[in-house]
Amino acid sequence: MWELIRINKRNSVLLLMLMAVCLLGLGAVIGMAIRGPDGGMLGLMIATGIWVVLTLISFSSGDQILLLASNATAVTHDVHPQLFNVVEEMAIASGLPMPKVYIINDPAPNAFATGRSPKSASVAVTAGLLAKLNRDELQGVIGHEMSHILHRDILFVTLAGIMLGSVALLSQVFLRGMMYGGGSRRRYSSGGGKGGGAAAILLLIAIVVAILAPIMTQLLYFALSRRREYLADAGSVRLTRYPEGLASALEKIANDHAPQLASANKVTAPMFIVNPFKKMGQWNLSDLTSTHPPISERIRILRNMSQGASLKDYSDSFVSVTKSRTVMPASALTKEDIALRQASAEAKNEQKEKQLRQVGDIMRKVNGFVFLTCACGMTLKIPPNYAAATVECPRCHTEHNVNKT
Repeated sequence: MWELIRINKRNSVLLLMLMAVCLLGLGAVIGMAIRGPDGGMLGLMIATGIWVVLTLISFSSGDQILLLASNATAVTHDVHPQLFNVVEEMAIASGLPMPKVYIINDPAPNAFATGRSPKSASVAVTAGLLAKLNRDELQGVIGHEMSHILHRDILFVTLAGIMLGSVALLSQVFLRGMMYGGGSRRRYSSGGGKGGGAAAILLLIAIVVAILAPIMTQLLYFALSRRREYLADAGSVRLTRYPEGLASALEKIANDHAPQLASANKVTAPMFIVNPFKKMGQWNLSDLTSTHPPISERIRILRNMSQGASLKDYSDSFVSVTKSRTVMPASALTKEDIALRQASAEAKNEQKEKQLRQVGDIMRKVNGFVFLTCACGMTLKIPPNYAAATVECPRCHTEHNVNKT
């Protein structure tokens, strides 16, 4: 496992270096286009300054900004004991400190991990995820997020996101300045001879680079994200020893009809366990602009595991399903004897109870009941003859408006 983390870190550093080349190259070209050949160093300094400022902001409070932007609420053990127990189990299994636990009051099932290091990590899950998954499935999702923390993914994805944001910011400032400023264009048009022609060529090159650099950086960012999703799936199986738990969770998330996650955006999308922007019927699509591997492929890899729960077992299943080279380095695939386990008795009982509840819920919907999902994960079932305008969640005591229209 530590060999995988070391090699994973090296590959991530290489991708970050390529993104840094895009950023610094963009700055240098823009500097030369605005100030002439001597402006390259100034452009490098400005690009570096933007990156440093955004990095300092991210390292000081980036995780809190992300949690705040996601409308995540910190919760205690009393709010959702099962969630806390599962997170604690996965923290112990991975040898990591207990992360902070957050719930996002959104019906779309999803989850992500954030933080600068394992000591400052946080795990956030949506209310929709808690409402739809049984214990084994929830354990698979939390195992996936704890694997991101264990592999130091949250740090590298944060740094990559900062690099992407820096490139996009620098590019947009330059292009908008050219569109609305006009100063540089007048200077180039007034220059004659070879000097004016060279300046015009530099300007054209800068415009092309300003358009292509964000695209190239974003493709590198997506490549980093897709690779890490496979490795986190493998890590989840290794921690839980039950690949069907994560496979079933991914299947439920893919087939869910809840509205798109409201708080997600293009920068935070790669941090979620599944792409929050994918719509129904698009889960099998995979291209260079995808933040995640095809979810159907991830499920097939997990369900193809029958020999064990080690990284090598996942790698063998990955090669068998995808017909491509493994995403894991050979030096990290030492054979471990990690036997698969059966579904827990608690999860089996929960599944039976859930089926009975689903039958009852169907009848309640037919009879006009209103269903509200609280941030703590509890579903409130309001009868049609309920007269009050609000209702209190019996678990966390949050007040909800009752809308029967």
